[in-house]
Amino acid sequence: MKSTYKKSIVLLSIGAFILAGSSCKKYLDIENPSTISQEVAFESTSYANTALIGVYNLLPGDNGLTKEGTIWSLSTDEFKTSGSYSAEDRRGISMYLASNANGELLGAFNQLYTGIERANICIKGINNSPIYTDGGANKATMGKFLGEAMTLRALFYFTLVRNWGSVVAQWEPSLDVKELDAPVTAGTVILDKLLADLKVAEDLVPWRSESGYGSTRWTKGAVKALRSRIALFRGGYMMDKESHTMVRSADYKKYYQIALDECKDIMAKRGEHNLNPVYENVFKSLHTSTRFDPTFELMFEVGAFGAGSRTDTKLGYYDGMRFNASSRFGGTGGGVTAIATYFYEFDQLGDCRRDVTIGSYEIDANSQKVMNTLNNMTDAKFRRSWTNIAGTTQTLAVNWPVLRFADVLLMFAEADNELNTGPSAAAQAALLEVRSRAFVGFESRIPPMPTDYAGFFDAIVKERLLEFGGEAVRKYDLIRWNIMAAKFAEVRIKLRQLMNGEGAYVNVPKYVYAKPAAYNVIPSQQEFNTLDTYGGSPSVTLFQPGLGVSGAPTGYTTKNWRASINEEYITGKSSGFATYFESNRGEVFPFHNDVRLYNTKIVQNYGY
Repeated sequence: MKSTYKKSIVLLSIGAFILAGSSCKKYLDIENPSTISQEVAFESTSYANTALIGVYNLLPGDNGLTKEGTIWSLSTDEFKTSGSYSAEDRRGISMYLASNANGELLGAFNQLYTGIERANICIKGINNSPIYTDGGANKATMGKFLGEAMTLRALFYFTLVRNWGSVVAQWEPSLDVKELDAPVTAGTVILDKLLADLKVAEDLVPWRSESGYGSTRWTKGAVKALRSRIALFRGGYMMDKESHTMVRSADYKKYYQIALDECKDIMAKRGEHNLNPVYENVFKSLHTSTRFDPTFELMFEVGAFGAGSRTDTKLGYYDGMRFNASSRFGGTGGGVTAIATYFYEFDQLGDCRRDVTIGSYEIDANSQKVMNTLNNMTDAKFRRSWTNIAGTTQTLAVNWPVLRFADVLLMFAEADNELNTGPSAAAQAALLEVRSRAFVGFESRIPPMPTDYAGFFDAIVKERLLEFGGEAVRKYDLIRWNIMAAKFAEVRIKLRQLMNGEGAYVNVPKYVYAKPAAYNVIPSQQEFNTLDTYGGSPSVTLFQPGLGVSGAPTGYTTKNWRASINEEYITGKSSGFATYFESNRGEVFPFHNDVRLYNTKIVQNYGY
């Protein structure tokens, strides 16, 4: 989707001038075509804004923040990467045994540090700018830019910390640092610094309605939401590099208090951000310049445009619903697939999120929809058919969602429950808001509201699974709660029950019989319910045993449903579910060999 900062990026020529004469350690090889000095860059609000856009420009692209969403955050109990294990590509990451030569761990790591370097230059330049320090008419504008730069730096560092644990921290431009090779700083220390920075930044940037910005630039509500997310991660379990164990600070509740307070502030300003009444429209808004988000639930997103590897994303192509190349929409790969049990975590009839989130069907060469097999369903929040881009291009200008108001509600509910050892009425109301949007028209099917601490926590764990599928939220939730190993073990038990038709899956059919049906690009629940499966609506046929034979009735094709699940899918060394995960190792990535070559003081993470 066209971003609000496209024009400035064009003027900036990717913001390279702000890198004049500097680099970020030895990770980078930066070209510097600029003839504009850093001092001049911050002597006017126009130049300063252009410099700031150079920082934003490190968010999209093949090595941008979507790398975390489409590769780094897989696998969990929602989605995994398709294909067979290789230690040196995305499948090694998905199965939790990436090698220290894995190329998917290098480019984005470098780009995050490039973003930090650019942010450091902006922060220094603005702080030293006479039009900021003199307190004149431009002070508020320059202060807003300073707050944005500090928040961008926080986002880059947060992404590094939650994927590597402890990383090298540098808070000044590289030209001001005498010794570039440095050991890592504890992730807890870095996050504490980010929380302090964001407290300053949120007072510098205005609310959305006062800023004139869309959701591709930071405003006060989004800064507060990011601070809340970081606080909950800091208050959770994190990898201690020295003992290589997951530990939690004794004073963890103070971080939950930060999250609670920030979310309260946002929730008190419903005119700035609120739940979109239609869940599907949140994600359709990412695909087009026509917004379907009148309540501004999307608080911050990465803008994508330009059909290039540096400014666009492959959302909708690599990560998204599968389209045959001969369809009228063009083809997509469907490289992110749903864990088979995820489909059955949703309510059978009422929860609209299932059919928005999971591509239970694909689009064939005749542009019709037809059922997938149970082991080959895709992420469906990103769809080529929601764009106006056909043909063979792999870049579809689809934005990446970073923060949503739904997360504010659920973070508030979680923090409240933790601090009060049980949910208050306000926490229950926040959870109910999210559930009620999901069950519009089926309110009687909303699950009972827990009143005790453990029950409410379990409800939050489940609700976040259903609400944020495919949005790079789940993995980091499981890490901070320190329940990743337990959840993976639970999924394997469920998968084996599903394979055998036992327990909760006793009525799930072994085979489904389907034929192509018209794909009308209508609301997802309606689209799903008009699939042509033998025996009636799929809302019925996927929840009853059916014929139980591999031969299809006349006119239908057999789709392996339970029959598509085997032991290789569950525990296999080639394509099993998180096969190589080990507690106190798999929660963080290895440092790529090149990173340690550039900085010899970095000690490799345990187990790699």
